[in-house]
Amino acid sequence: MELFLISLGAMFSIMNPLSTVPVFVSLTADHDLKEKNRVAVWTSINVLIVLLLSYFVGQYILQFFGISINALKIAGGLIITSSGFALLTGKFKEHKGMTSTKVDKDIRSRSDIALTPLAIPMLAGPGTISLLITLNQEHEKMMDIFILIAAMLSACLLIFVILKSSQYIVKILGASGINALSRIIGFIVIAIGIEYIISAVSNLFPAWTQS
Repeated sequence: MELFLISLGAMFSIMNPLSTVPVFVSLTADHDLKEKNRVAVWTSINVLIVLLLSYFVGQYILQFFGISINALKIAGGLIITSSGFALLTGKFKEHKGMTSTKVDKDIRSRSDIALTPLAIPMLAGPGTISLLITLNQEHEKMMDIFILIAAMLSACLLIFVILKSSQYIVKILGASGINALSRIIGFIVIAIGIEYIISAVSNLFPAWTQS
């Protein structure tokens, strides 16, 4: 249960579907309820596919490029920390490259937005991918694998519920409420990123951390 809660909390914090709510509402403004629900379903499915691919295939990509787990932890920690700072400072859309007028026009002209930009990069970005690869390297027992898959499914279910309820969330919390929650989550994400960097440094330089 501890592994489930920790991994679910880390995935949810880094993906932060609450910060995606305003984008989802904006991009689906001309959709009817049935179409909005369809986009929410397929966004969640696409995120799950990315998470599973990252978890099961990511290690082979590391081996192919000769990247160590400690190097991944440091790089992933920096990316996660950067995402946290973007949330904390209210610049998440800029961090995800969503502010360009040309990009915004291209996104709105697409017939399906479930894969991009909602699933990638808004939800399942580099920070999430590096987290899943790290979890794969650290938990190799069969029971742990099932627990982590359950955490991925739960995270995607939460994404679906949040996106499906996006209109109500916006009405209840408003833009300021969502922004405030995102900043709180951003602080947690920064702590997660720093923890990954500390863990990698501890493995590389055990004498330093013990002194």
